[in-house]
Amino acid sequence: MCSGGDAPGMNPAIKKFVDYVYEMGDTPYLVYDGLEGLIDGNIEKADYHDVAGIMHLGGTIIRSSRSKRFFEYEYRKKAYENLKKVGIDSLVVLGGDGSFRALDVFNKEFDIRFVGIPTTIDNDIYGSEYCLGVDTALNVIRDAIDKIKDTASAFNRAFVVETMGRECGYLAAVSALTSGAEICLIPETELDKARAEKKLKEEIAAGRRYLLAVVAEGVDKTKETKEWIEEAFGLETRITVLGHIQRGGSPSVKDRLMAFEFILKSVDYLQDNAKANKVIVYNAGKFDFLDIETVVENRYAIPSHILSGLKHLD
Repeated sequence: MCSGGDAPGMNPAIKKFVDYVYEMGDTPYLVYDGLEGLIDGNIEKADYHDVAGIMHLGGTIIRSSRSKRFFEYEYRKKAYENLKKVGIDSLVVLGGDGSFRALDVFNKEFDIRFVGIPTTIDNDIYGSEYCLGVDTALNVIRDAIDKIKDTASAFNRAFVVETMGRECGYLAAVSALTSGAEICLIPETELDKARAEKKLKEEIAAGRRYLLAVVAEGVDKTKETKEWIEEAFGLETRITVLGHIQRGGSPSVKDRLMAFEFILKSVDYLQDNAKANKVIVYNAGKFDFLDIETVVENRYAIPSHILSGLKHLD
C-alpha cells in the first residue's frame, strides 16, 4: 500500500513486492488508493501482469491518498474488516510520518501487522538517513537549477529557487551545496545576512554577474529573499518555484535498488516475526527496524556535516 505523498521508487517497490511474494509461494495483494482504498475495500490480488513494465515509471500505479476518514474509529474498523475478508493480516506500507502514525493506531486497535518503508522526497523520517524517492527528487532539482544557472549567467541576474520539503530543509540544503548556490535558507539554521551581503558585494565588485539562492518552502521567505537580493545587490531577480515536478520523474538507479532492498527485508521481517509494528531504516550502509513509537515521537535532524557545509556559503 502507498500512503500520503507519492515519491519516485514506489513502482519499483511494488513490482519487487509482487515478484518476491510469488517466489515465496504466497499470494500478493495490492491496496489501491491508500488508506481510502482500505476503507472502501479496494484490495486486489496481484500477479506478474499487474506490475509488468512499471519499473521506469514515476508515481505509483496503485495510487495513494490522504484520508480524513481514517481518523475515525468506524472507518478504521471497516478497513480492518475489508482486510480480514481476503485473509490479510500484514501490510507493507510505503509512506511517511503521517502514514506511520495512522498505521500505529490501526495496529494497536486491530490484529494487523505492518512494516513501514520510509518513502518521501522530504527525507524527514527519524532514524533513517535515506528515504525512498529523495535521490530522484534531488536529481530533478539539480537538473532544473543547472538550467536556471545557464540563463542566469547569460544576464546580470539573480534567481531564487524554492524547493519542497515541508518543515525539513534537506532538499534545499543538499541542492544548494551541490549546485554551487551562493545563498541557502532552510528552517534548521539562520542565514547570516550581514556576512553574506558583505562577501557577495565584494565578489560582485570583483566581477560576479549573477547569484543563485535556494530557499526551502518551510521558511516561507522566497519573496522576502528576492526583495533582499534586489535591494542589497541591485540585481534583477526572478523566482522559480519548482513545486510538484520534484515528486515526478523516472526513479533513479539508486532509488530503484533501494526499493528492492527495502521490500525484500520488509517481507522477510513479516514472515519471521509474529508481531510487527516497525519502520525499516537505513544508516551507514545497513538496514534496521525501529519501533514505530521511536520514529513518530522523534524529529529528524539534517546531518551536521551538511549544515556545516552551508556555513561556507555565507
